[in-house]
Amino acid sequence: MLLRWLEVRDFRPHESVALELSEGLTVIRGSNGSGKTSLLEAVGYLATLASFRRAAAGDLVRAGTSSAVVRGEFSVGDRRLLVETEIRADGGRNRTQVNRQPLRRAAELQEQVAVLSFQPDDLLVVKGPPGERRDAIDGAILSLRPRTADSRQRLAACLRQRNALLRQVGGRGETGLDGEGRRSLDIWDDRLADAAETWAAERRGAVAELQPGMERCFRRLAGDGDARVTMSYDPPWLNSGLKAALAAARGEDLRRGVTTVGPHRDDLDWRLGGLPARSHASQGNQRCLSLAFRLAVHDSMTASPAGAPLLLLDDVFSELDPARQERLLGMLPAGQILLATAGDTPLGARPEQVLEVTDLPRAPTARP
Repeated sequence: MLLRWLEVRDFRPHESVALELSEGLTVIRGSNGSGKTSLLEAVGYLATLASFRRAAAGDLVRAGTSSAVVRGEFSVGDRRLLVETEIRADGGRNRTQVNRQPLRRAAELQEQVAVLSFQPDDLLVVKGPPGERRDAIDGAILSLRPRTADSRQRLAACLRQRNALLRQVGGRGETGLDGEGRRSLDIWDDRLADAAETWAAERRGAVAELQPGMERCFRRLAGDGDARVTMSYDPPWLNSGLKAALAAARGEDLRRGVTTVGPHRDDLDWRLGGLPARSHASQGNQRCLSLAFRLAVHDSMTASPAGAPLLLLDDVFSELDPARQERLLGMLPAGQILLATAGDTPLGARPEQVLEVTDLPRAPTARP
């Protein structure tokens, strides 16, 4: 897969920018705050219709303007895909077209084009709170199997509905529930348990698929061939089932007005040498673990029908020592890579082109 060109208008700080891209490594260089990461974000948004910085759609629109437009053309095998998306600042419905036809679901696009980002904030996947690890594994699942988006959305919808019901009938504890309230909670307990166990199975499958590759990549990147890296997902409610766990927690849930047990509260256990990586690994090893996870995802994506993803590297070399920089360069696969950096191109890198953010041309007024 190859992104041939990209145009953005009123996206983040950019009024109008055009990129002509080649195969191999492209370095996008600029000072801090110049918008180099925003260009990678635009590429990611074009492929996934979501910001890898977790920004709301309206925050992507340049201040003082009503909408942003991102356009680009992908080559996928012998096909060309022209993707165009308009992002509205007012929170209205965004519009996306593929080859001039309206796109119905983001998953349809993700099944055809694949993008994977590496960011400095990936360190939080190891050392941050549980939500970072949940987001990481869930994002990997969606990248590997885009059609699972429906299952994740169903889980989120069930959770919203149950929480809304808890707020409506709660405050008095379980003894204050009337018959109708109890029946309604029973219904949403069943629905949430079913959706949660489906998604938990996706997480367990992804962990089993990615863990060996993660260990292999860590050993090579860290230069430690004997390192033991484990990643596991064993939620406390798994053995009894979520329905039983929800029943046990109902009184507390009613009192607090939120669902206190389920996949939205679970954590993944990442260990290095048998010890929790979050608290016992050095920051250098935590960085290597986060990179190893992304590299393992890349390997699995490459084996999927969509093929090797376009890699977006946002200043990931700056916090690695020279030896690990060199090893990471050696691990980067063949294919299209966009690297944003505020400094020099990493030693040993052989970019096809180096683009300065301040020298990029404006997007043409029209393109066939």
